Amino acid sequence: MSDLPRKAVTRTAKLAALPLGFAGRATWGLGKRIVGESAEIVGRELQQRTADQLFKVLGELKGGAMKFGQALSVFESALPEEVAGPYRAALTKLQEAAPPMPTRTVHTVLEERLGADWRQLFAEFDDKPSAAASIGQVHRAVWHDGREVAVKVQYPGAGEALLSDLNQLGRFARLLGPLVPGIDIKPLINELRDRVSEELDYGLEAQAQQAHAEEFADDPDVVVPAVVHQGEQVLVTEWIDGVPLSEVIADGTQEQRDRAGQLLARFLFSGPARTGLLHADPHPGNFRLLPGGPDGEEDWRLGVLDFGTVDRLPGGLPETIGASLRMTLEGDAEAVYELLRTEGFVKDSIELDPDAVLDYLLPIIEPAVVDEFTFTRSWMRSQAARIADPRSPAHQLGKQLNLPPAYLLIHRVTLSTIGVLCQLGAAVRLREELEEWLPGFLPEEDGGEEESAAEA
Repeated sequence: MSDLPRKAVTRTAKLAALPLGFAGRATWGLGKRIVGESAEIVGRELQQRTADQLFKVLGELKGGAMKFGQALSVFESALPEEVAGPYRAALTKLQEAAPPMPTRTVHTVLEERLGADWRQLFAEFDDKPSAAASIGQVHRAVWHDGREVAVKVQYPGAGEALLSDLNQLGRFARLLGPLVPGIDIKPLINELRDRVSEELDYGLEAQAQQAHAEEFADDPDVVVPAVVHQGEQVLVTEWIDGVPLSEVIADGTQEQRDRAGQLLARFLFSGPARTGLLHADPHPGNFRLLPGGPDGEEDWRLGVLDFGTVDRLPGGLPETIGASLRMTLEGDAEAVYELLRTEGFVKDSIELDPDAVLDYLLPIIEPAVVDEFTFTRSWMRSQAARIADPRSPAHQLGKQLNLPPAYLLIHRVTLSTIGVLCQLGAAVRLREELEEWLPGFLPEEDGGEEESAAEA
């Protein structure tokens, strides 16, 4: 049996079963209601069955279907609780696990990519995968020099599978909309599709990971495993243990949640400033809590994995983001509006009330107003409801705003990270990280020094 269904017709049939299955269960639910079961009980059971099918299909297919599921999983905190509850466990599973590919296939890929004597590179190699993701799975091993390593092996046919899935999902994005009220599915799928070729290139991933590993080598808070060996469809990196963030979300102490949230925010904003790269896949499966932070073994560090998707930002995050945040906090509606127009967030053909734009932005940036903000699912849901409700002024104004292409990935990463912070329920000193790392957030110093340097 094939480890990853590659024939487009097979994958399309499985994906097509999703909306058909939703419709079939709705009919089943109607039958239950007719014979007297309460709407609440039927609704809960219906949602659970839907979540089970969603995980089964997306997990089996891996590829773009699973990538889509992982992307959705970070937005579950925006859903109404009665909808989010049944989906939460099923979607969270996609962050850490999926059915593995057969051992013989793994060995075939290693032989093709590392050579017939590939086993000599390893002192030990565990055939059982330790993790499975959307385009590859990870095996624990010991490199020939004694280092513990993670060996990422790409699924054969992953490229075709990714494109096939995302094209098919794009065709019935409208039908998937009810799964995640308030989230626009089609742009999410399009953006994932645009990143396919980059994510399949383990050479690019190795470069991005090694750049981070070198920059954060002596960092007391963040750990990035170094690259040990890279070949086509195979990537070997140092192994790191730790508590997966999905476990912290499920069972972590408040101290772990707060520490994980703070470090996640720090990594999001400091990464581009320090490496010129933005880690663009912030779902919980890509992060670990490791003991041994600045205050000793009882303290925690953040381990960061999977650099397959990054945004290249040579100058760090755009100064426009920091400047517009600062001006919004200062209540300068006219300045914010002019900056957004200049950068293309408000098209030339559109005229908006600057004060209305300020009112739209202020609730979104609430975490940056105070010294410490507690991210919660209820806060995320209130934001999603405000923007998603067609009757609300925020919805009407939001429809008239534009997101320039250069900001698409930054926007998704920021939203996804906030989603994870809300899943954690973490108290985070976000303003502290913005002041330290976000260009334009603090007012510029007096330009005297620059002027004197220019004169010299």
